[in-house]
Amino acid sequence: MTDEAQKTVSAALVVIGEEILSGRTKDENIAYIAAYLTRVGIQLREVRVVADVETAIIAAVNELRGIFTYVFATGGIGPTHDDVTTDAIAKAFGVPVVVDPEAVAAMRKRYVGTELTPARLRMARVPEGASLIDNAISRAPGFMIENVIVMAGVPNIMQVMLDDVSRRLRKGCPMVSRSVRLDVPEGDAADGLGALQAAHPEVQIGSYPFFHNKRLGTYVVLRSTDEGKLAAAEIALWKFIAEEGFPAASGER
Repeated sequence: MTDEAQKTVSAALVVIGEEILSGRTKDENIAYIAAYLTRVGIQLREVRVVADVETAIIAAVNELRGIFTYVFATGGIGPTHDDVTTDAIAKAFGVPVVVDPEAVAAMRKRYVGTELTPARLRMARVPEGASLIDNAISRAPGFMIENVIVMAGVPNIMQVMLDDVSRRLRKGCPMVSRSVRLDVPEGDAADGLGALQAAHPEVQIGSYPFFHNKRLGTYVVLRSTDEGKLAAAEIALWKFIAEEGFPAASGER
């Protein structure tokens, strides 16, 4: 594997929509995107939820695109007046919004004649210079401009867009994980886990308390892109468990 492939590829996600912030709609995309990106070797490092307000979208995108390899955004590219994401992204990059003829052609596969109304044609508008992301379900595309990827908020449409754009993205090493269940409260293991993390800084070591059968316990999850370092940390974890006499078992969280 080349040095380039081994480099961390990072991402942030901007979830756009008043309906998410108000609680009217439960977000289904964050967990899906996080798991998807982990599988392909892109590490999701930050998620922000912002309103359908141009200034809020511009501020979030302009900050994050300078920090992370990729910025994904979901929501706000529909046909109504409050779908302002396209205009906000164009302003973030300082380019005009244009009606993309390829987007119109794609939408004509779904909408015939007068069905392609002016409202629906709003979904053929993209920032100048953006490349389209295919939408095999409703045909209205998403788009990618530089390192910013804009997709629909509707989960099944977002998922087909993510499949399409994923092929264009640089990938790093996939994150792999191991988990161990400790049948002791998190506080009992905290000091030892802290020392373990200090000794293995390139492995993420997380502890997650649970309550089962009226007993407190802790899941310890080890994550790394390096199998060798992950294995070494896991050996050290089991040594710590044995020394403390904690009841434990391998498992999945």
